[in-house]
Amino acid sequence: MRSRRRAHGWRRLLANARAGRLQRTLSGMAAASALPLGAEVFFEHYRGSFGDKWMWTPIALTPPLVAAGVAGVVSERAARTALPLVSALYTLDGLVGVVTHVRGIRRKPGGFREPLYNLVMGPP
Repeated sequence: MRSRRRAHGWRRLLANARAGRLQRTLSGMAAASALPLGAEVFFEHYRGSFGDKWMWTPIALTPPLVAAGVAGVVSERAARTALPLVSALYTLDGLVGVVTHVRGIRRKPGGFREPLYNLVMGPP
């Protein structure tokens, strides 16, 4: 009985993906999760006084990501064009953020030898 239910679940998932429901759901989730993420990044970078110009890029990319996610819910074309493009930019910006954070931690007194302080308190 359990394997039959599991097989039905996979068939339903595939049917939803073929009908575009999965694409709309993922677009909506991207839009809904980008807003609180952008707010959290804003507050943390505000705490750091926006000391580096790169601190503004995730803030600037959040509204286009939310808009592309909402557009992806409404339009299949937007979900296939705008959302992947803006998501790729946001991902690239996240990689730049990882590099700048690692560089900042390495520059702090103690660097990675003081992980309890430098990793928790964050880079400059």
